[in-house]
Amino acid sequence: MNKLVGIHYEPQKQFYKDLKIYEEILKFNGLRSVRLCASCPGFWDQVKQLDLFIYYWGQWDAAHQNAKAIIPIVEKELNIPCFPNTRTCWAYDDKIRQYYLMQSHGFPMAKCWVFWEEDEAVKWAQDAPLPVVFKLSGGAGSKNVILIKDKKSLLRIIEIMFHKGIQDGRLPGRGSLAPRFFARIKRYLALKKRYVFSQPIPQYLSCPNWKPHKHYVLFQEFLPDNKYDTRVFTVGDRAYALRRSNRPGDFRASGSHIEDNDPTKIDLRMVEKALEISRKMGFQAMNYDFLYTPDKRIKFTEISYATAQWEFYRDQPGYWDSDLNWHQGHYWPQYFELMDALNLPDLRQPDGLL
Repeated sequence: MNKLVGIHYEPQKQFYKDLKIYEEILKFNGLRSVRLCASCPGFWDQVKQLDLFIYYWGQWDAAHQNAKAIIPIVEKELNIPCFPNTRTCWAYDDKIRQYYLMQSHGFPMAKCWVFWEEDEAVKWAQDAPLPVVFKLSGGAGSKNVILIKDKKSLLRIIEIMFHKGIQDGRLPGRGSLAPRFFARIKRYLALKKRYVFSQPIPQYLSCPNWKPHKHYVLFQEFLPDNKYDTRVFTVGDRAYALRRSNRPGDFRASGSHIEDNDPTKIDLRMVEKALEISRKMGFQAMNYDFLYTPDKRIKFTEISYATAQWEFYRDQPGYWDSDLNWHQGHYWPQYFELMDALNLPDLRQPDGLL
């Protein structure tokens, strides 16, 4: 085997643990890899030599504008396999795209109301099924999610979105998880410390999102009495799952970091549905966040090809296959992603990885 895999790192030349896992697996199997950055000289000449291009990009404006310009060219024009490919990441960090895509196929995503015209949103608000969940189209960890309980607040959020707009992590209201004054001071001091001691500066500190969200509104039905959500992550025809408990006294589970990996507690309907959707849609990998309706049907609220793999999957005890058979043992998602993308069923995972 003489395959060469290129691994693109994010702006600010950060090479995170998740990316190092790819490198270690490739090295263990005698496969070559090279770190790439689109800003560096000779980038496109290097890309043309690859057997696989990996660009595992995150939820920052800088990464969005970079990855969306590069991946379609590598995949469609140069005909080089990519992870994620365009099909997998087209709706990433865009909840409107996600809803439109899932709704068009009739998949059980929680009902949403999306408006691009202020007057239509205001008309809907007169008889809206309160409470409803308001979301910005991008963002993680529930920082851009609030529950709207009354018409006054509903009309106010519509007015803001069609005029001033809202920055990432700056939702108004008491229910917002946006950082307050002391959190901003903490961020400033963390940034200052890294400058003083010449330490690497994470992108979320050095290059925060700058694009305001405006001229649309997105509301999602509120599914009450859920004390946790279930995240199912498919990789090819395999699935991991874990429960995430809500924050104390809150309806939001994403970003709570209160997780339970016990496979016996997972509703296998969710695993089965996630695998079905990923298979039908041709997704290389995909996260689904499931909740229950009052009558115990299952619905998912968001999808995302990306997650903090190191954080979520370092303690996973195993996975389900397409027949819902359980396979005990720890397997990194990167291992299966490489196996599928390189078509190497005999790929091996090293013990004690990171």
